[in-house]
Amino acid sequence: MHIHPQLLQDCHALGHFQACHLLLHRNAIVPWFILVPATDAIDLLDLSVDLRTTVLQECECISRYLKDQLEYPKVNFAALGNVVPQLHIHVIGRKPADACWPAPVWGNLKEAAEYKQSELDTMRRVLQQEFALQVNSTAADD
Repeated sequence: MHIHPQLLQDCHALGHFQACHLLLHRNAIVPWFILVPATDAIDLLDLSVDLRTTVLQECECISRYLKDQLEYPKVNFAALGNVVPQLHIHVIGRKPADACWPAPVWGNLKEAAEYKQSELDTMRRVLQQEFALQVNSTAADD
C-alpha cells in the first residue's frame, strides 16, 4: 500500500495492524499517532461497516496504549484529511501539562523535540507485545 509522501515525511513508520499502517509524528512533544487504513476511501465514514469497525478497534488500541502505558488522561481523535487527502486518523495523547493544552495541536504546537531511537524501539516492542503490531524491517530501521 502506498502512503502519502507528506505523512512519510512527517512521521516515523512503526509497523502495521490488520487494517492500518501505524505512524508516529516526528515531533515528540506530544505522542501523536497516525493510523493509515489500507483503502482507497478518503473518509472514515465511507468505509464498510466491517473495515470501519476494525480501524476503530486499532485506534482504540492506540488510545489504550496512550492511557495505560504512557499515562495520558485524554486522547484526541480526528480524521480530517484537508491537507493530505489519503484517509488517516490522528490519535494524540494529551494532558494539562503539555505544550499547547487545552488548544488543539494543529497550529498550536510551537515546540519541537525528536524521538531517540531507543524510544521508538521501546514503543514498537510494547505495541508488538500488547497489541499485535506487525513490524517489518523498513519500519524497524526508521
